[in-house]
Amino acid sequence: MIESPSGLPPAAPSIHAAPRRRARRSLVTYTLLALTVLVFLLQTLSSSLLGTDLPLAWGAKINALISQGEVWRLVTPLLLHASLLHVGFNLYALYVLGPQAEALFGHWRFLAVYLVAGMGGILASFLMTAEASVGASSAIFGLVGALLVFFYRHRHALGEFGRRGLLNLLFVAGINLVLGLSPGIDNWGHLGGLVAGGCLALVLGPDLRVERVEVSGETIVNDRRAFRRTWPWALLLALALLAAALFIRPSS
Repeated sequence: MIESPSGLPPAAPSIHAAPRRRARRSLVTYTLLALTVLVFLLQTLSSSLLGTDLPLAWGAKINALISQGEVWRLVTPLLLHASLLHVGFNLYALYVLGPQAEALFGHWRFLAVYLVAGMGGILASFLMTAEASVGASSAIFGLVGALLVFFYRHRHALGEFGRRGLLNLLFVAGINLVLGLSPGIDNWGHLGGLVAGGCLALVLGPDLRVERVEVSGETIVNDRRAFRRTWPWALLLALALLAAALFIRPSS
């Protein structure tokens, strides 16, 4: 239950409590950020000490290896990056989008959207391009797609906040898809993640109902779709994506 349709908790009671509250509310986001940094450090150390990037070799999206049964490569690219600029851009995007998405969707539902939409983007890349690829971009675009659907569905309930959020996300998605036309950018992964995130928001996302308490005049926003009733769909979709990689012919 949220006391107001802002997607954010009430103001913190003190300046000291605010960082702690933000950290608790964005626990999954910060965990993903930390894991991404850790894996990139491992990539850098591996390249420096061994002369080869072992995490990249073991986890990148390589179509031939996925077809041979290495289906974990639909997930592991989300933690791997090709350069400092690449990882820095995705870390910043997750830092900006993650806390809001996690506040609106909840910890576990946010994680499900991030991972399954990311897998959907990697599968789209697997089907449409033969190039090897890595990066969290498909999951980031999954968050954009999920938030677009969320704000559109609840544009009346959330008022100006919802409409402003929808317009901002449309602008961000459009700019990034245009930039993705540059050489070396896996736009199929971006587009696949965007579509997968939107579909997941329809199936798993919050279904809000706004109610006004007559006595106090407060506005209460209730979520009528608890994640405990929808998580099996997230698991089923993830398994379906893994199975698809084994039975569908990739781009070559």
